[in-house]
Amino acid sequence: MGINDPSDTSANLQIGPTDAGMVRLYVSADGGIEVPMDFDPEEADEIAEEIRAAASAARSASRKKKR
Repeated sequence: MGINDPSDTSANLQIGPTDAGMVRLYVSADGGIEVPMDFDPEEADEIAEEIRAAASAARSASRKKKR
């Protein structure tokens, strides 16, 4: 499965700080799947920048399709 492949799978995402000073992204899905991912604050900032860049690219692609 790739980034552009449609999927019927749903998941929940929680984001927050841990007691150890890390940023945790916690993904849970049907079937008991749980994926905790811990990042130091600098890595979390880089991930946030990547998400913002992807959101911007998605907006641009959406605008082009509407034309």
